[in-house]
Amino acid sequence: MRKPQQIMIIDDDADDRSFFQEAIQNISPVIETHICDSGIQALAMLEEKRIQAPDFIFLDFNMPLMNGRECLIELKKLLRHQLTNIVILSTSDMKEDMEDALRLGAKLFLTKPNTFQELCNMLKGVLEGSWQKLFSHPANPDTQA
Repeated sequence: MRKPQQIMIIDDDADDRSFFQEAIQNISPVIETHICDSGIQALAMLEEKRIQAPDFIFLDFNMPLMNGRECLIELKKLLRHQLTNIVILSTSDMKEDMEDALRLGAKLFLTKPNTFQELCNMLKGVLEGSWQKLFSHPANPDTQA
């Protein structure tokens, strides 16, 4: 039997964390979800091996103390030999932010959706691995429909 997927959400906004966790439960109640309110907390959990490297990390780009860019750099150092997919989930839709995140090692940059159903659909696509088809970006013309 395959072990359930493990994901981590790193977001300073309590409502967004709750919304995200509810969406994950809606998609699959067996997914193990680890919630962190800052990059500092997430890095500490991983460094202290309180959790194994998750399959996916959903990282907010705009946070105080340690922003998403800084956290992404540290996560990539820490998880360099792991297969963790880091997905930026941000309110920003600026092309510069997306390019920066992908250059720093994020697998995907997604703008936070406006509705619960949109969030569920987005997360389901990412977790099922169909995001390459659903969310292609101009940097990779091979994935364009």
